[in-house]
Amino acid sequence: MAVHSKFLALGTHFGFVYIMDLAGNNIKNKELPAHQVTVNQISIDENGDYVASCSDDGKVVINGLYNIENDQEKQFDRPIKAVAIDPLFYKHGSGKNYVIGHDKLILSEKGFLGRFKTTSLNDAEGIVRSIKWSSTFIAWVTDAGVKIYDMSTKQKITHISRDFDKSLRAELYRCNLCWKNDRTLLIGWANTVKVCSIKDRHQSEDSRLPSRYVQIDAMFTTDFFISGIAPVNNNILLLAYNEKDIISKDGRQYSPRPNLIVVEPGMNDYKELSNDALSIKGFPNYRCSDYHLEVIPEDSLYYIVSPKEVIVAKNRDLDDHIAWLLEHEHFQEAMDEASRKGKQLHRHTLQAIGKQYLDHLQENGQFEEAAKLCVKVLDRNKNLWEDQVTKFQQLGHLKVLSPYIPQKNPQLAPAIYELVLHEFLHNDPEKFCSLIKEWPPELYNTQTIINIVMERLSHHPESRILLQSLGELYSNVQQFDKALTIYLKLKHPDVFTLINKYDLFDAIAQKIVLLMNFETKMAVQMLIDNKDRIPVENVVRQLEKEPKFLHSYLDELFRRDSEASQSYHYLQVKLYAEFDPPKLLSFLRSSNSYPLEKAFEECKQRQLTPEMVFLLARMGNHKKALSIINEDIGDVDMAIEFCKEHNDQELWDDLIEFSINKPTFVKGLLNNIGTHVDPIILVRKIREGMQIPGLRDSLVKILQDYNLQMSLRTGCQKILISDCFGLLDKQIKIQRKGIPVSSSHICQVCHTNIIVSDLRTASNVVVFFCRHAFHEDCLPVHSTDSCTICSTQKKGPGRTYSMIK
Repeated sequence: MAVHSKFLALGTHFGFVYIMDLAGNNIKNKELPAHQVTVNQISIDENGDYVASCSDDGKVVINGLYNIENDQEKQFDRPIKAVAIDPLFYKHGSGKNYVIGHDKLILSEKGFLGRFKTTSLNDAEGIVRSIKWSSTFIAWVTDAGVKIYDMSTKQKITHISRDFDKSLRAELYRCNLCWKNDRTLLIGWANTVKVCSIKDRHQSEDSRLPSRYVQIDAMFTTDFFISGIAPVNNNILLLAYNEKDIISKDGRQYSPRPNLIVVEPGMNDYKELSNDALSIKGFPNYRCSDYHLEVIPEDSLYYIVSPKEVIVAKNRDLDDHIAWLLEHEHFQEAMDEASRKGKQLHRHTLQAIGKQYLDHLQENGQFEEAAKLCVKVLDRNKNLWEDQVTKFQQLGHLKVLSPYIPQKNPQLAPAIYELVLHEFLHNDPEKFCSLIKEWPPELYNTQTIINIVMERLSHHPESRILLQSLGELYSNVQQFDKALTIYLKLKHPDVFTLINKYDLFDAIAQKIVLLMNFETKMAVQMLIDNKDRIPVENVVRQLEKEPKFLHSYLDELFRRDSEASQSYHYLQVKLYAEFDPPKLLSFLRSSNSYPLEKAFEECKQRQLTPEMVFLLARMGNHKKALSIINEDIGDVDMAIEFCKEHNDQELWDDLIEFSINKPTFVKGLLNNIGTHVDPIILVRKIREGMQIPGLRDSLVKILQDYNLQMSLRTGCQKILISDCFGLLDKQIKIQRKGIPVSSSHICQVCHTNIIVSDLRTASNVVVFFCRHAFHEDCLPVHSTDSCTICSTQKKGPGRTYSMIK
């Protein structure tokens, strides 16, 4: 068999040469009935235009596949074991050379006038069993060894002797030649391998030697026999036959499978990189010489030829590696490889690999890992996502997938989202509620889901999570009044957010008590902030039967806008007295809009003494107020402050009369009365022999207060005298100053110029300190003491004047 990048040429034992395409299909009308017996060797030129073959019938045939101009058929008188056509045979003027081998190596070349002449290149060294021609070098094999001939120099440049066991017959353990490139020859013979390279000899060496020589770059012995050899990048591919594995059974021998082995060559050693056993039809009956190996280097295609079939091998690509990983269930590694080198794949895709991985994970119950993988594998493929959602639901593990289901890019069919929601509604209501909040309502038919939830609620009417979900759904379809009713029932924290966001004040106008029951503080805040939407009277009317809520509302309203609550101050007195007594007195002081008598009765009923005192004082009943302080409260300091506040001598007298028999009250009065009442009055009324604690200190304090008062009076008097003299001096200086009168001034009576140039009409001028000027003749008699204008307006500065003559 011979191979070319365009076709295959296969010879048979019946003498036919079949031309086939690279896939092994026979090409019509390209069967060449060239010989009568077994075809020994086939050779193809470089361009694939001519095919040469030889046979034991002594015939050498060269057939043109596209024209017959250079077809040849030559008969020899002995079997021809080998043939090689010039790689440039297709070129015009190439000489149409070819070589054949029997017991000699014969070169046939076109000579003068188109005649062919033959030349013997090698004589009497045994049968030539194989020939390989590359560029200008011809390599051939005899039983003695391998030789190489250089056509450019017409010299034989080397002889590589046979160096393995001489008992191994050459026809059974064939020598296999393969040109790796124009100058590198691979030799695999029996169990030895050599890598030979042709080098140019240096000009300084012996001129009698050929200009080129062969160097052995690598050589080693194997533990198997070699049926074929070919290059694989920088390594070597060997078609191996191992006789050690031959099995003897029932008197017969059965051969092992051949192996395709990739080795890294070295000197005297090699490294095995891969080893694959081949399943070849009928292999138990074949021997080493029954196999051949041919290569198309540019396509990295390797053809293993056996008597009954041809197998094509090629370098494993990424698709092969992925297929092996998938076969061995290394799915993650396959995914990683596909992610990094996706452009190199032809038969596999990342998505297809991922789908197999998903199936594997689901079959093994690894649903969490499968759900995570969906994001990477399904990407934006809507149909694949929908299929997986359905599959997870059928497997009962939809909950695991739900966090990864896309909401956009791609957005799935509404039925898919409804399927998920329906699943969770029945199996995990809390997750159902979570998805209702998380997913946009446009993903599914909200009304459909509302109907399902309503149906579910009919069986579980008190389910808070179902009610909450229904409230969310109503909000999604903007049925906020229904949502609000549910939220209020559930006391949902989003009630106030919902009201403010969607302006639901009309919806809550009659639900004030529900709001206050839910969250009093926030409800009060919202009601007051929006009292223009929900009037105060409406709130008060609804809260009348809930006094505690009413108090909270009115208290905050009074704090923020006392005028808005003015109409309800009478209610607040009772509310403060009942729910917040400490604030009542402050409220009573701040407001004037409550009935004093009713307020007093309320405080009296609840024994709120300080508030009673304040109300009595506001009603003008100071004596009764003081009596309550003295008799009910018994606080002298409070009584003193009350008397100071109202500054009524009768009150002081009543207090003194009440305190005269009570030492503690006397002491308090002595300590505080000095600045408001003459202490002598109190001292004189103290009966002789009364025990008054701290009396001496109190008297000392009275004296100190008296001295302080006298000192203050003296100081004030000095300041007043000094100020009087200072102001009098200032007034005198001011009054001594002249008052300017210019020609622009006019008389305020006759409205003519004050100053005239004609002395006959001139008159005395009267100017007051208010700057008003008059002609003396214009003023009424005896009216020069004060300005008539300022007197009319009752202003002071015009009461004095200056006269200018």
